[in-house]
Amino acid sequence: MKVGLFFGSFNPIHQGHLIIAQAVLNQTEVDQIWFVVSPQNPHKKSKSLLHEFDRLDLVDRAIADNYSFKSSDIEFNLPRPSYTIDTLVHLAERHPETEFKLIIGGDNLEQFKSWKNYNQLLDYYGLYVYPRGEEPVSDLWAHKNVQRIEAPILHISATYIRACIQQGQSIKYLVPDEVEALISSKKFYL
Repeated sequence: MKVGLFFGSFNPIHQGHLIIAQAVLNQTEVDQIWFVVSPQNPHKKSKSLLHEFDRLDLVDRAIADNYSFKSSDIEFNLPRPSYTIDTLVHLAERHPETEFKLIIGGDNLEQFKSWKNYNQLLDYYGLYVYPRGEEPVSDLWAHKNVQRIEAPILHISATYIRACIQQGQSIKYLVPDEVEALISSKKFYL
């Protein structure tokens, strides 16, 4: 089985994440996309993060109707901060029959060489890279294990969604209905 790993804070998950995941599914040979909810990104501050189990619940609600999408809490029990290479090694040990590929935004490709063991990530796993605006300048585009994904460029961000919530504005159409309902009922991000 081939699995695309979409790591993220998903704080909250939104339509942009789902559209990118579907584009990867449509354009590659992956059988499934796993949304790996990161408890703490080494490159982001953690104080604005909703609790990891709440974010996992939001992901589960967002993808419930797509059998090709799965959520993963694999990083919840790994040392923090979590590094992608450590998670992948752990996943490969648990699922030796599965071929994993990373899904990242083009903006992350520019700084990819700063990631822990980035060469190992490229050589053993490979990348699916989706655009997030201007084409990043990177020699990594030429790497045999880097594939560009054509996906719509949507300027939807979790930061924008959280700001809308805090300002009492609707987030309808920015997130799936089930996600909007849970955020509203639990008063997340207020």
